[in-house]
Amino acid sequence: MKKILKKLRSGIFSNLYNKLALPKHFVTGYLANKKRDYPAKDLKIIGVTGTNGKTSTCFLIHTLLKEAGLSVGLMTTVAYGVNDKLKPQIAHMTTQPIGVLLDRITEMKKQKIDYLVLEVTSHALAQYRIQGLSIDIAVFTNITHEHLDYHRTFNNYLKAKLKLFKIANQTSKGRRLGIINIDDEHALAFVNAIENVVAYSRNNTSNKTIARATKVKLTPKNSSYTLAIENDNYDIVCNLPGSFNIENSMAAILVGRALGLKRKQIETGIQSLKAVEGRMNSIDMGQDFSVIIDFAHTPDSFEKLFKDLRPLVKGKIITLFGSAGRRDTAKRSLQGEIAAKYADILVLTEEDDRDEDGMKILKQIASGAEKQDKEVDKDIFLILDRTKAIKFALKQAKSKDDLVILLGKGHEKSIIRADGEQPWDEIGLTKKILAKMVSSSQKKK
Repeated sequence: MKKILKKLRSGIFSNLYNKLALPKHFVTGYLANKKRDYPAKDLKIIGVTGTNGKTSTCFLIHTLLKEAGLSVGLMTTVAYGVNDKLKPQIAHMTTQPIGVLLDRITEMKKQKIDYLVLEVTSHALAQYRIQGLSIDIAVFTNITHEHLDYHRTFNNYLKAKLKLFKIANQTSKGRRLGIINIDDEHALAFVNAIENVVAYSRNNTSNKTIARATKVKLTPKNSSYTLAIENDNYDIVCNLPGSFNIENSMAAILVGRALGLKRKQIETGIQSLKAVEGRMNSIDMGQDFSVIIDFAHTPDSFEKLFKDLRPLVKGKIITLFGSAGRRDTAKRSLQGEIAAKYADILVLTEEDDRDEDGMKILKQIASGAEKQDKEVDKDIFLILDRTKAIKFALKQAKSKDDLVILLGKGHEKSIIRADGEQPWDEIGLTKKILAKMVSSSQKKK
């Protein structure tokens, strides 16, 4: 029976299966809340949704509020817990099944949290996984091509994301406040879904009610800027590099501002977050070149990441990535094309291939890279085994000005292959490989 259901979920009947499963998800959510007497009904929750940037934005908000003296719960793709007592999120699921979610909320409430910062996915919204939760503030980062294997159309994906704002707008004791990236082309749909709006933008605007980033300075390690809104100015240093993290930190600042935090609390709070596991992590084991590990796995996140890095890298960019099996196939060639536009060498490898033909996935990615005049076995290399691929990618760096960037796995602690889920630690593995390379190099000297 399990095998039959698995085929239905991933085959040509998946759309029908998903629709038929919705009543089950609703009933599951209702019963889970009823059994636990609706534990989240009086909890103030800040919900963050979007295609990219959700996890980093959640961590920024969590750190900002924590540093201001509040007791804050956190649930994200990377970790969950209260204040500094965070546990790694092992499962390949951002927003947990509703029973697990409510149990964690029950435990957090025992610790008398003031707020919960919750990362909310489109799957969770479509499957009633946040049923019974009161959303005080809803945050929208962006929406781009992703998860169409499940939602089937972009419009369905958009509708799922909008549910977070509709829930917030129906929360009677909440602020009914949406914090929205107004630069996103679909921002108006989110604006129209909620009563109160605070918008942020990286574009020049004369509208002083929109938060704007000015005096922007980007470096490989961080970014600094001034956020201006109405008569307030905040001088910000964000230790998460990349222009996209300027946007993420702007959203966090506006949450803090809405909750009444003072300017100094906001400036100090944002700067207090040093890193998020698997997000633009610089790995230094004494090697002569730069290495970054990041979770980026969508065309939009690729475009933003490479566009930021390319001007900062004097040497070659060597990038390693794959694309998940039994997931959105349309993005694969797009990933290849975008990476090839900016990077000098592409190493394509497994990335939770599940039971799909791994080499077929790599060839689909390569077909996009070839549109940028890249060639297989010249500057595109197909190495299915991810460990071997990482070793190969690191050996391609020949200069101190080169950058090797490993994408797609980031913080994740497992990799899904045809024979099931197996332990995986990209950061730990990369450090071991680099340490051996450095040791071997020193011995030769």
